[in-house]
Amino acid sequence: MSHPGQKIGILGAGESGVGAALLALAKGFIPFVSDSGVIKPDHRSTLVANNISMEEGMHSEELLMNSEEIVKSPGIPDNAPIVLKLKAKNIPVISEIEFASRYTNAKIIAVTGTNGKSTTTFLTYHLLKEAGFRVCMAGNVGNSFAREVINDDFDYYVLEISSFQLDGVFNFKADIAVLLNITPDHLDRYDRDMAKYTASKFRITRNQNTGDRFIYFMDDPVIRKSMGGTNIPSYRLPVSLHDKPRPGAYVDKDSLVFEFNGSFIPGFTLSVADLPIQGPHNQVNIMSAVIAASCAGVQEKQIRYGLKNFINFPHRMEIVGTIDGITWVNDSKATNVDSVRYALDSYRSPVIWIAGGVDKGNNYSLIRHLVQSKVKAIVCLGKNNSKIFESFKNDVEHIIDTDNLRTAVISARALASPGDVVLLSPACASFDLFRNYIDRGDQFREAVKDLYGIKTT
Repeated sequence: MSHPGQKIGILGAGESGVGAALLALAKGFIPFVSDSGVIKPDHRSTLVANNISMEEGMHSEELLMNSEEIVKSPGIPDNAPIVLKLKAKNIPVISEIEFASRYTNAKIIAVTGTNGKSTTTFLTYHLLKEAGFRVCMAGNVGNSFAREVINDDFDYYVLEISSFQLDGVFNFKADIAVLLNITPDHLDRYDRDMAKYTASKFRITRNQNTGDRFIYFMDDPVIRKSMGGTNIPSYRLPVSLHDKPRPGAYVDKDSLVFEFNGSFIPGFTLSVADLPIQGPHNQVNIMSAVIAASCAGVQEKQIRYGLKNFINFPHRMEIVGTIDGITWVNDSKATNVDSVRYALDSYRSPVIWIAGGVDKGNNYSLIRHLVQSKVKAIVCLGKNNSKIFESFKNDVEHIIDTDNLRTAVISARALASPGDVVLLSPACASFDLFRNYIDRGDQFREAVKDLYGIKTT
């Protein structure tokens, strides 16, 4: 499918926008990239090297209005003035995920949810990769889907997809869709309306048919409530921590049980003790990934092998080390309260909790019971830590105020005893003190190593 000479506008010059521009160029379009901010040097150099027209610091309406279609980056809201003007002119505005899906016949495994997307996506990819599949991981992790589709050398794409990306899909279809959970997050993009956010997440099942698979966490109250009023024709495979769905996957004592009713995959069990990542939330992630991989054709023996050598993403419950009996954990990717809930629920040892940053309207009462039962002390890390102080001043004996990571790490070490866990799980965005959550996690890792005089190579 080629489109020689057709003009396509691309809003946003991040990874999503640049990937869309490169794919558009490869398919014969004349792409024009417009970013209201400053384009990062590496993205600018990529556009320049490919002679792709661009602008930054503005949106030239007359140029964009000449486009036959617009690919919008997920960070740009649907109610942005330029988007509203384009739609008023009946110019289609789609997501990069929608655009890229037109140019591949590969099978697609799509993963969404408020929390756990990255881990589940990565594990699913890992299981297929270790089993010898030609598979690519893209979307909200790694390279954009569009960039990977240019060469289209894969039989499977495993995509992490956010609600923002799903808002712009119309004909996109997942052969295997995974919905992990739905909890309040990014509600400022959805008019503070949880129903709108929920509808966005359920777009992961859009266009599925009876030959496709839908994997979902049935214990999630929002998902459970929405399932009753949602017409989903695909084959449903729920996972649960409390019930025993058949077909599906569930926890039974010390095992994960996979049952498919003999319809297309033999059932099997996995020992919880042997899982590469621990905690109830990761049991949900693993069950979802294993079912997805099984649906793709990965055999039980291959799944067991893949799980044995799986190492999770950095910054997501990453064990930096256990030194002098104290375990240091980097969970910098936990940027909301629900992520912290999962993290705290994973530990039986006393926790020194490092938290703080740019608050996104957090309701800390949701984790008060966990803080009271598990947290020994809180080390605040941010420019304004007053909300954390106020929320937990009656729940823990020690709350320390810091505004840099080295001080936070030193303070945590002073409060910790052998057997304790020091957990960086901020519940907040990172932009007050860091470039992003990766920078925050990297600095944490280095600060811990510096504290103990550990040299890095």
